[in-house]
Amino acid sequence: MVEMARWILRNNDRGGYTVPARGLYPFQWLWDSGFTALGWATFDPERAWLELRTLFRGQWLNGFLPHIVFHSEDPGYFPGPEIWGVDHQPQTTGLTQPPFLAPVVLHLLQRDPDRPRALREARYLYPRLLALHTFLHRYRDPEGTGLVGVLHPWETGMDNSPAWDVPLARVPEGPLPPFQRRDLVHVPGEQRPREEDYRRYLYLVLAYRSRGYDPETCYREAPFLVADIGFNAILLYADEALARLAEILGEESKQPLAWLHRGLAAIEALWNEKAGLYHSLDLRLGVPIPQDTSAGFLPLLLPLPRPRVLKMRKALGRFAQGTTYLLPSVPPHDPAFEPRRYWRGPVWPPVNYLLALGLRRHGLLDEASQLEADFVALVEQAGFREYFNPLTGEGLGGKEFSWTAALYLALLD
Repeated sequence: MVEMARWILRNNDRGGYTVPARGLYPFQWLWDSGFTALGWATFDPERAWLELRTLFRGQWLNGFLPHIVFHSEDPGYFPGPEIWGVDHQPQTTGLTQPPFLAPVVLHLLQRDPDRPRALREARYLYPRLLALHTFLHRYRDPEGTGLVGVLHPWETGMDNSPAWDVPLARVPEGPLPPFQRRDLVHVPGEQRPREEDYRRYLYLVLAYRSRGYDPETCYREAPFLVADIGFNAILLYADEALARLAEILGEESKQPLAWLHRGLAAIEALWNEKAGLYHSLDLRLGVPIPQDTSAGFLPLLLPLPRPRVLKMRKALGRFAQGTTYLLPSVPPHDPAFEPRRYWRGPVWPPVNYLLALGLRRHGLLDEASQLEADFVALVEQAGFREYFNPLTGEGLGGKEFSWTAALYLALLD
């Protein structure tokens, strides 16, 4: 299985970046690259650094880092660069994704046996990471509340989560130019977002393109504006890692620490005592989104008071009821639960990996080990799939998936 995982990364390597899956996702994705680098680091540290350097070729002058970098052409993917209309080389999208990058750079720096190389690479990446974090805190939290907003479900990484049903329903389905989804060529429709969701996704893309992707205008006029608890938790975890990198590299850590402390105070508003986990916030209406999802556990990555952690452990137990494998993206007793449809029920490797990190941080070793063991069992039963049915263990979505292979290697390392 280890050799197969390494083969998948090599087979999906496109000379400096790793595609998530052949055909279905033929370009470089932001948070995929962070997870993929962790896998490369277990047997080829130099290639792990290259993954991140290549990703930052897509960074804009204002620090924005897009969620897809189109290093090459592939007419089999939609929406491609001609839809996004971004003036950048290489071509990119105009949206971002959870910035799980600074923790990866810190990890590579600490484990690379070639210390001079590691320091050189980290020094190259640090100012680019700082620029990305500065963009997010400045333009996605213009009032300095400590909560960063996302402008599209794709920016959360959890595209069709039921948490977005209400705010997304306010987005029009058109008018749109004629288009053809290409994802359904590779994956059955019952495993992917629905057509009405996809039309709204595309409407949002064209809305931001029409505004020239100006960050202030897009935030102010965004039809979809949410403080996603998953995105915010990962950003704060990355702020913490950025501060640690600054200290190691002899840089000033005051700004990343300020972002971290402000954000830790702000996410208190997203805590739901009754649910025992965190919910996202609809920034357009200023009201919490009362939907339990696996993203609500991601603040475990952060320093939290012990009573809060223990309440979250109880909520984790409720997510486990009626499942065979942890962690479903939606609890099985929830009316929105669909065990085979993308982010509406399946188990996702990066969520298990991140939550295991968070649980270990707080000393919940048995729970962390269970998440890790279930992920390994799913892979060894169904292969390196994109996501898995939490009831049956069936492999779903893309095949020979890079982040699954990479995180399998990282967990076993």
